[in-house]
Amino acid sequence: MKKRHLTSIIALGAAASLALTGCAGGDAGAGGNGGDDKGTITMGFLPAWTDGLSTAYLLADQLEKLGYTVEMEEVVDAGPLYTALAQGDIDMYPSAWSEVTHASYMEEYGDDIEDLGTYYEGAVLTLAVPEYLDEINSIDDLKGNADMFGGKIIGIEPGAGLTKQTQETAMPEYGLDDYELVTSSTGGMLAELDTAVAAEEPIVVTLWRPFWANDAWPLKDLEDPKGAMGESEALHFLGKSGFAEEFPEAAELIEKITLNDEQYGALESLVTSDEYEDKSAEAVDKWLDENADQLDWVVTE
Repeated sequence: MKKRHLTSIIALGAAASLALTGCAGGDAGAGGNGGDDKGTITMGFLPAWTDGLSTAYLLADQLEKLGYTVEMEEVVDAGPLYTALAQGDIDMYPSAWSEVTHASYMEEYGDDIEDLGTYYEGAVLTLAVPEYLDEINSIDDLKGNADMFGGKIIGIEPGAGLTKQTQETAMPEYGLDDYELVTSSTGGMLAELDTAVAAEEPIVVTLWRPFWANDAWPLKDLEDPKGAMGESEALHFLGKSGFAEEFPEAAELIEKITLNDEQYGALESLVTSDEYEDKSAEAVDKWLDENADQLDWVVTE
């Protein structure tokens, strides 16, 4: 098990207990190209959700090199984040699961939100168990085996789209009436997963791809023959209404950014590592040193 990731993610989960906590500048830097300040962009992100954490600091680095000042706002959950974005309290959200997982938020707030582009294709929600559970290979196999798992599916934050999809669609669809979806935080889920795997005990957790935990533990996604966990989707950058008009150079750059599995995994691995705990901007610098030559959109000093 990669303890370095677990330590960092638990710390991030604790940090996420604050809603819209201002971190002006954070460790993202102080604003790019000297006096050539093109304006301030406030970025809202969920620090316990490492896709958003990673891309937030990557964007901060790139936007500051263009001459923008970037302010970071840690948000407690997806609901408050979409509300703040729609109301213009923040300027952008750097990693939105807006097609499927957060579709209900887009239905509510989408008229006041601007889609700035897609950076990753093929994201998916899953239920997963350790590989050593040979007899459990499908969500269907969970039915009738609640005693094996103590009647619990271990989840993440209560307001997460993954939580809603599991509780309102997957569990009823597969008849998992004997299970309780236990929610707390991403860090809490990973701590329970780590404990169970260390003892080779049964556990079923809510997960998603891309996410470094899939490689850190010996896990397998449960087959979903009914499609109850939803279709795969792309990850998007979202802005407040009028973002591209107010920040045209930023919007032009953001639209170009794409990451494949290997690039994304390397970024997330560095940002969540113990080596770069509380030093996310330095993790991005390291990632750019190792990957910039593969990317045609990178802004250099």
